[in-house]
Amino acid sequence: MTEEKFQKRIDREEKIEPKDWMPEGYRKHLIRQISQHAHSEIIGMQPEGNWISRAPSLRAKMILLAKVQDEAGHGLYLYSACETLGVSRQELVSQLHSGKAKYSSIFNYPTLSWADMGAIGWLVDGAAIVNQVSLQRTSFGPYSRGMVKICKEESFHQRQGYEIMAQMAQGTSEQKAMAQDALNRFWWPSIMMFGPNDSDSPRTGNAMKWKIKRKTNDELRQEFIDKTVNQAEIIGLTIPDKDLKWNDERQHYDFGEMDWDEFWSVVNGNGPCNKQRLNHHKKAHDDGQWVREAAKSYSQKKELIAN
Repeated sequence: MTEEKFQKRIDREEKIEPKDWMPEGYRKHLIRQISQHAHSEIIGMQPEGNWISRAPSLRAKMILLAKVQDEAGHGLYLYSACETLGVSRQELVSQLHSGKAKYSSIFNYPTLSWADMGAIGWLVDGAAIVNQVSLQRTSFGPYSRGMVKICKEESFHQRQGYEIMAQMAQGTSEQKAMAQDALNRFWWPSIMMFGPNDSDSPRTGNAMKWKIKRKTNDELRQEFIDKTVNQAEIIGLTIPDKDLKWNDERQHYDFGEMDWDEFWSVVNGNGPCNKQRLNHHKKAHDDGQWVREAAKSYSQKKELIAN
């Protein structure tokens, strides 16, 4: 098959499956994007896992524990989808540990209070949903199908976070101040989750052409801001952006300029928690080596007995 015929399949909205012919650039783009997504889910367990034992009620502990388990499952689905492209799980993890592969910059910020669990659920998972809903229609079949289940669970996570923020905003003055502080710290990193502006995103062209992505970074960011501003107003919190205002002509919110120096610094490994997050993952991976070896040995033993 030629690239021209492949593109015609894409244009006809046909799903591309693992055994189908695909351009090498398409395969490499998918490996980079899906593995980054998987790494983000797994690393994203850390800032929340830190609060499970400190949650303010048994109900809150149960919900947060379930959420962290969901994120582990999301990483599993995504690694599995990535493996269908001919790359091993071991290679994907090695790329993460070496720094070759990236994960979402948002997970390199500290979680300082219980309100941060609300901010992460509401803002971080809210931003993820905006991006992932469109990914349900991505052109690669395993990625598309995996996103259906992930989006359902992320919707629960977003509601759980918003509930925490709403309750704190309606609580004591100290609780409301804590919620506002969490919003102040996570707002800009959340909207930077969508990546650089389209003009500074060289991969966007092919991603849109191959329908791996259905919307650009800037389109997704605008959609998230338009949805979230009203949610903040309902619970009485203030978005920390002095330039934020409704534009009647565009029918969208105008917003301020992001600190791209901070964004690139965090992406390149210099954020508040980059080293901590990666070192923790490396240690957990090394400590779990015996479990993986035991599971593999047990599986081989069962196969021998069966034969």
